[in-house]
Amino acid sequence: MKIDPILPIWLMTILCIGMLLMKRKGLWNYIRQILIVLLLFAMNLRILVFAYDVPKTELNVDVLFVIDDTMSMLAEDFDDGGLRLDAVKDDCEYIMDMMAGARFSVISFGNQAQKLMPFTSDASIVMTTIETLEGQTKYYANSTSLNLPFTVMRDTLERSYEEDRFRARVVFFMSDGEITEKNGKLGSYKEAEKFVSAGAVLGYGTTEGGRMQVRNFDGDTGARFYMQTRGKDGFLEDAISKIDEKNLNSIADDLDITYYHVVDDTVIRDVVDDINADLEDYSESEMSGTEGYSETYYYFAIPLVILLVYDLIYYKRRLKA
Repeated sequence: MKIDPILPIWLMTILCIGMLLMKRKGLWNYIRQILIVLLLFAMNLRILVFAYDVPKTELNVDVLFVIDDTMSMLAEDFDDGGLRLDAVKDDCEYIMDMMAGARFSVISFGNQAQKLMPFTSDASIVMTTIETLEGQTKYYANSTSLNLPFTVMRDTLERSYEEDRFRARVVFFMSDGEITEKNGKLGSYKEAEKFVSAGAVLGYGTTEGGRMQVRNFDGDTGARFYMQTRGKDGFLEDAISKIDEKNLNSIADDLDITYYHVVDDTVIRDVVDDINADLEDYSESEMSGTEGYSETYYYFAIPLVILLVYDLIYYKRRLKA
């Protein structure tokens, strides 16, 4: 079982408390009021239960994740101290849940760009692959270039287009936009635009920046430490990574998709809703059963409707009396 709230739980809690404070006269009337509020709260939680026979929806869509796995994605400035890379992983999982039935592929880039997963409809394998991303280590990391993933990304999208030009191709480019290579300049992504049907460039990090906890090398089981650099006074201090939205906006413009600054875990909802609305023509429903999560809202909606109808009749009669 899992939940996927429509409104943030804290906001719905405040609304429900407000509704309960407007107490009705009469014990039975107030009991109905409490039941209605509890049912609304439960519906907002969107409780999903695991099932073996969930109707399967096939999406004629290929979704490509292009994920920045450089050291700077370990900065601790996402939504009050979280790692940028952890936020990326959570957003990828949400996207795959909301675009179930599509095929997914993953490209990561650090010192080099590599395709970690070809297009597959097995979201669990894709998520397992994404979970292995841990950011670069101190002695392996080189300077960062945002140009690295372009060729692999373009070739992957072009291959998908050649296989079936009637499939939609969706790109999620996920990065902090930082370029640290000496004299590094962002190249053009325009050549890949013709293969992109929809998507988003998602920016992680803040203008204030965050410290980065890193490891010395792969396999290092020791404690992580904060990356250090020499300040203007010559003393060592914690290195700070900051988002570069100019670069991210440039990539979005080249691909003709929208840039979003991801400041918390609610941003991705609007992103996916907008993209899914654009992809309605690419869905094909199949009623064959498969493993997945099924909705339970109707268990709460039925008694809620009964109570609301009862209320309507009750107060109509009172007005006539």
